[in-house]
Amino acid sequence: MTTTATTLEQRRERDWSNEVRRLARERDAIILAHNYQRPEIQDVADHVGDSLALSRIAAASAASTIVFAGVYFMAETAKILAPDKTVLIPDSRAGCSLADSIDADQLRAWKSEHPNAVVVAYVNTSADVKAECDLCCTSANAVEIVAAVPADREVLFLPDQFLGAHVQRATGRTNMHVWMGECHVHAGISPQELRAKAEAAPESELFIHPECGCATSALWLTGTGDLPAERTHVLSTGGMLERARTTRAPSVLVATETGMLHQLRRANPAVSWEPVNARAECTYMKMTTREVLLSCLRDGTTEVLVDPDVARRARRAVDAMIAVGASTSVGE
Repeated sequence: MTTTATTLEQRRERDWSNEVRRLARERDAIILAHNYQRPEIQDVADHVGDSLALSRIAAASAASTIVFAGVYFMAETAKILAPDKTVLIPDSRAGCSLADSIDADQLRAWKSEHPNAVVVAYVNTSADVKAECDLCCTSANAVEIVAAVPADREVLFLPDQFLGAHVQRATGRTNMHVWMGECHVHAGISPQELRAKAEAAPESELFIHPECGCATSALWLTGTGDLPAERTHVLSTGGMLERARTTRAPSVLVATETGMLHQLRRANPAVSWEPVNARAECTYMKMTTREVLLSCLRDGTTEVLVDPDVARRARRAVDAMIAVGASTSVGE
């Protein structure tokens, strides 16, 4: 790209960013962006993070309007925690294959088969599903949440099978049932890819999200010595950012949606950050474009609404998670 073309692109980016900020001020809006959003959306947002942390920011904000650049269940969670605010999502078609892997009717049927079980739902679920649960969890505190359930109670864990397997292994529970859902993006990051990348870069640390299809195999491979235990870390997105700031490794291989690399590179630009699978991109997360965000702010469309009774019951599951003592362990 020539210097003139680069300057023109920079001017356009600056003009777009200024217009976004102007419209946000006019609408008394705060812009929240998930870690998996496009880099330019992350850069213009007031806050970037995981869905639960952002929803808590939404609840605490003085702004009357929340613009949630993420997927639909995330905007629902913000509405649950901030019922008096207007919550907008730039593109209401932005769904989630993991959240869609179970609905409220399926959960009610599953509960009827285990009437005395404690139901624990990952935050990556719809409001309707959260309303049917006893506790919510994040990938950072899922082990703690499940471990706090009395040992003689069955646990129904949903919807992610890979996170569920991680929790089951960590807690040693034999009375835990796991819903066989998955995020199609994370599930597509294979153990074979991880092992091949790790062997090709023996100096690299490995950051692995527990939703990944390679997470369980990675921990097994560390036990056999096929992956270096001291350099292999299963982490939530929040955990990745925390470790990114202090790692001294020259390079890190990252197994999660590729949008996360933008925040990791900003956190520690001295490190070479590389994806385990460069194709691990969520098309739903990338539906928020420059034009779509501008349109949302300009027109105030795509408002997210949650039935008050559903919101009340879903909020109870989130509050129960916090009561367990995991309020500081957030992160998908």
